[in-house]
Order: sequence, then C-alpha cells, then structure tokens
Amino acid sequence: MSEAEPLSIWSLIANASLLVQAVMALLFLASVVSWVMIIQRGLYQARARSSFLAFEKQFWSGIDLNQLFRQGNARGRGGVNGVESIFRAGFKEFTRLRQQVGADPDAVMEGTQRAMRVALAREEEKLETNLPFLASVASVSPYIGLFGTVWGIMNSFRGLANVHQATLAAVAPGISEALVATAMGLFAAIPAVLAYNRYSARAETLSNGYETFAEEFSSILHRQVHTK
Repeated sequence: MSEAEPLSIWSLIANASLLVQAVMALLFLASVVSWVMIIQRGLYQARARSSFLAFEKQFWSGIDLNQLFRQGNARGRGGVNGVESIFRAGFKEFTRLRQQVGADPDAVMEGTQRAMRVALAREEEKLETNLPFLASVASVSPYIGLFGTVWGIMNSFRGLANVHQATLAAVAPGISEALVATAMGLFAAIPAVLAYNRYSARAETLSNGYETFAEEFSSILHRQVHTK
C-alpha cells in the first residue's frame, strides 16, 4: 500500500500481542463487572436509605410496638430489611426473655442488645457488599494496564532490531496499541474508585443511623422492663 492506513482503536486491539490482548480482556471484564456492581450497590443503598427513613418515621409516630412487629410478620421475611431487621431482632428477643418466669431485667436487656448487635452486623455487611471488589479494581487496574503497556513497548523496540532503518512509522503502531492498555486500565479504575468512595460514605452514614436507632430503641425497652 502506498499510504499507511489510519489506526483505529479496534485495529490496535486486534493487532496487539497475545499478552497485551489478554490484559485488555481482563480489564474489560473487570470494568463490566464493576459497572454491574456499581448499579446494584446504588439501587440497594437507595432502597436502604428510603426504607430507613420510612421506618423511623413510622416508629416515632407513636405506633404500638407490637403492632409494628406484626406488620413485619405480615410482609414476610423477604419484605424486612435494614433498620427494621434490627428492630425485629431486638423486640423478638425482648419479648421472649420477658415471658420467662423470674426474668432479671438486666439479663433481658443484655440478651436484647446482643440480638440487635448481631442484626446490626448483618445489615452493615449487606451495605458493604461488593465494595472490596470495587476497591481492588480501583487500585489494581492502572498497574495491570501499565504492565500491558510496558510489555507492548518492549515488543515494539525489540522488533526494531530486525529493521535496518528505524522510523517513527515503524514503532508508532506498537506503542499505540500498548498505550490502549493503559487507557483501559484507567477506564476501569476511575469509575470504581469514585463509586467506592461514594458508596463507602453512604454505607457509613446508614450504619451510624442504624447504631443510633439501636441505642434509642434499647433505651425505650430499658424503661419498659424497669417500670413493670
């Protein structure tokens, strides 16, 4: 051909070495999985925040606690999550222990608080699901892309050994396809690090809200068990 064909991204990927293509495929897969988790985490935390605000509003409206507990029973296990799970765990254990003959108030409260701590730990784990993977993608992807770039550039310069006259046109395609790996590493890492920071902050905010509710609910139950 008299003129060099313009280089496109797809041609650079297709003409890259096998190892660089493997690096690009790994980064593409990491990016796709990250976006799935980003969307899933966003939807879950949005629902968790909405249900938290709705339940708190209902809880502090003065509704009878037994009625509030029965409403959760009516929805079934699949319809209860977030702060309501903490409420149900604590109220169920509180009711069970109080029904025992000669139950010590301090023992009742200790068992109730233990049940709420277990439920709180489970809800915090749900809020933070997939965040470690996003953190890993955010921190590792640029280095994986850089590895592909270094390898591709090494191959380009190694190929110059067989060329009598080295020109920019001879080395440019190899360097270009190598730099695509770096670009893909950044493409995978940037959304992951932004999502991780945002969702970690949201998870911490909700966890603090759960802990505050558990303390307030514990105070209410403490007054009940010591006044009767």
